[in-house]
Amino acid sequence: MSIIKNITKELENIVKQAGYEVDNLVLQPSGRKDLGQYQLNDAMPLAKKYGKNPRMIAEDIVKILEQNSRFTNINIAGPGFINITLTDEYLVELLNKIAANIDENIDKEETKKIVIDYGGANVAKALHVGHLRSANIGEALKRLAKLLGHDVLGDAHLGDYGRPLGLVLREIKERYPNLEYFDENYTGDFSEVELPITNEDLEIIYPYASNKAKEDEQYLEDARDITLRIQRHEKGYYDLWKKVVDISKEDIKETYAALNVFFEIWNGESDEMEYFDELKQIYEDKNLLVESEGAQIVEVATEEDKAPMPPLIFTRSNGVASYETTDLAAIYERKINFNPDEIWYVVDGRQSLHFEQTFRAARKADLVSDNVVLEHIGFGTMNGKDGKPFKTRDGGVLSLKSLMNLVYNETYSKITNESIQEQEKEKVAKTVAVAALKYADLLPFRGTDYIFELEKFADLEGKTGSYILYSTIRMKSLLAKASELKQEKMQLIGGETEKEIALTILSMPTVLTKAKEARSLNDIAEYLYKLTSLYNKFYSENKVLVEENQQLQESWLVLTKLVYDINILLLDVLGIKVPEKM
Repeated sequence: MSIIKNITKELENIVKQAGYEVDNLVLQPSGRKDLGQYQLNDAMPLAKKYGKNPRMIAEDIVKILEQNSRFTNINIAGPGFINITLTDEYLVELLNKIAANIDENIDKEETKKIVIDYGGANVAKALHVGHLRSANIGEALKRLAKLLGHDVLGDAHLGDYGRPLGLVLREIKERYPNLEYFDENYTGDFSEVELPITNEDLEIIYPYASNKAKEDEQYLEDARDITLRIQRHEKGYYDLWKKVVDISKEDIKETYAALNVFFEIWNGESDEMEYFDELKQIYEDKNLLVESEGAQIVEVATEEDKAPMPPLIFTRSNGVASYETTDLAAIYERKINFNPDEIWYVVDGRQSLHFEQTFRAARKADLVSDNVVLEHIGFGTMNGKDGKPFKTRDGGVLSLKSLMNLVYNETYSKITNESIQEQEKEKVAKTVAVAALKYADLLPFRGTDYIFELEKFADLEGKTGSYILYSTIRMKSLLAKASELKQEKMQLIGGETEKEIALTILSMPTVLTKAKEARSLNDIAEYLYKLTSLYNKFYSENKVLVEENQQLQESWLVLTKLVYDINILLLDVLGIKVPEKM
């Protein structure tokens, strides 16, 4: 339990001592700093409960509060708002506790098993800017949930089983018709057959095949047939498919790793569809499959629906499993292998209908128990200055690698530290570029769209990842220069800025809990900026290394280390690394 929650519990006991029972007392920051640091507004609801004047109730509570040496400047405003300030001595005590163990400033939750489905890369297709937000938000939510005490698994849930792979193999057959994979009479070991294709080739082949299929109906029909052959594990085509998946998966892993995005589970739709026969049997046994124009569907509409709710397509008329069915199979597989309490899907908000259909169909077949949470965590898009989804100059979809290179070139130009050698400068620029990109992506509430502004995101001033990194490195540098000075415990609070920093530190658990509940990282990004800006204000006001008052100097150094540790912790939650220099 965090320190601020312990203070809240202590205040609940004080209210009880005053003769009142209060449920879920709320200690909130005061909007009037001249009146106090915190405010209690519970006298008003207590007045209704006990039929008394709220001012009288507030006076009863204040009498008990005034006997506690930890609180000062206790006063009543308006009809019964109680203002409270923590004494400097108490603040010092609390900060020392947090400095000794940062978990004192985190509200751990009852552990749940959570599977987070994010990333959603399609095999054999280049990752593009549309994959950025899913990867960033999903990875950060995973790290946040782990910090709060949950057992969390990130699942890449690769798209490796649908028509795109059929199109890719159709075009490979067009270009390399003599490959053994297409020879029905080949009896050798396909694993030993070389495939003269790189990931770069695949990134060209898919868009070409996709465009060709729009113009050539027979080509599209061939791709559909190949997709079905893959799903039936037909010799040759299935073996070629495995090779293509392996080539593409390595590149996908490399790109995600460059963004500090990592998965515990690298399953694809194909892994989930190994459970298709069992899944289909469940739906048949419950009489949930309905024939419709050659396809099999599951009706998911209810009487409560205010808008049309289309049925879920279980298998298409050609027998191929639908996109929705692979997600149903994934739910079933996760139940068997991980038995999660919650499954989160971090996917573009425009997929909300798909998930509503899938979740309803899963509930209808009892694939998971009623108490298992199935949640779609939608998000907005990253847009260009025209307000439309970000594109290349010629109107094409920008690859994620190209976007990262754009930001890298911008951050590289801003690193002017002459002590950094060229090779190290490139490494630093890559780290800063990822920080700039991720921080800008996580700063808005996840549900909103935002404008990609390259120069602004990479700026060393303002609300940017570069600014947070630069300031954090400066804290580390200060601590290194003061390595021979005493840095054991805070002794005292020297000024108002330090008090603001202290109160901001105490608010961290509330920020973390709120971020997890909202499934959005914007509050953490804002908190990092607020705390860092306050520290920079403190830094400009004080000469830490030459301060003659040793107690004050030690307190400043401990405070610096505490802010640094919090920055490192929360930057890690956002998936941001800190370079040694900038």
